[in-house]
Amino acid sequence: DTTRCQGVKFAELPAYLTLTFPPNRISMANKGPSYGLSREVQSKIDKKYDPELEERLVEWIVTQCGVSRPQPGKIGFQNWLKDGCVLSELINSLYASNKPIKTIKSSGMAFKQMEQISLFLRAAENYGITKTDMFQTVDLFESKDLAAVQRTLMALGSLAVTKSDGCYKGDPNWFHKKAQENKREFSEEQLTEGKNVIGLQMGTNKGASQAGMTGYGRPRQIINNP
Repeated sequence: DTTRCQGVKFAELPAYLTLTFPPNRISMANKGPSYGLSREVQSKIDKKYDPELEERLVEWIVTQCGVSRPQPGKIGFQNWLKDGCVLSELINSLYASNKPIKTIKSSGMAFKQMEQISLFLRAAENYGITKTDMFQTVDLFESKDLAAVQRTLMALGSLAVTKSDGCYKGDPNWFHKKAQENKREFSEEQLTEGKNVIGLQMGTNKGASQAGMTGYGRPRQIINNP
């Protein structure tokens, strides 16, 4: 607002702007509540969250890591995982040695908590979780999509059960085993023989002849035999 700045010396302008427009007011204004379409989208995302799945995941994580239980419900689940420490303990417990996250330290600072979550995500990807199954840091930290957090943890549990390396703790029936690749080895002789096989989709000319066919450009002769 230029009219409000009239009469303010140039050297005093930064301090004036700080007092007039405090940073906390600006950040709060930028974030704001959800309106219209954004609120509708968030509502649909929230409906994907599965309370029954929450119970299963909590049971597994407590069994796997020996950590204390959270308060029941979506908010309790988020607060339990929000600082990234429980998640880091979880991924470390799936390794017999050479734990991927060397330092796990609780902090009240937002950027430290988000950094701890990022360490978990990186370790989970190295463990074998695909990027399509991975949640984003804000999905958990800002509660943008806790259903995505559940999907990541389900994928992690399934992979841990599938590996069968002795690190998984809990009921194996809590998760489905992932389909494993079944590689088949063929000898050079088998590969050579395979090249000589004509696939059915390619058809065959076995038993075919040119009998009864006429040359191009000549009319076909139709003769009725008496």
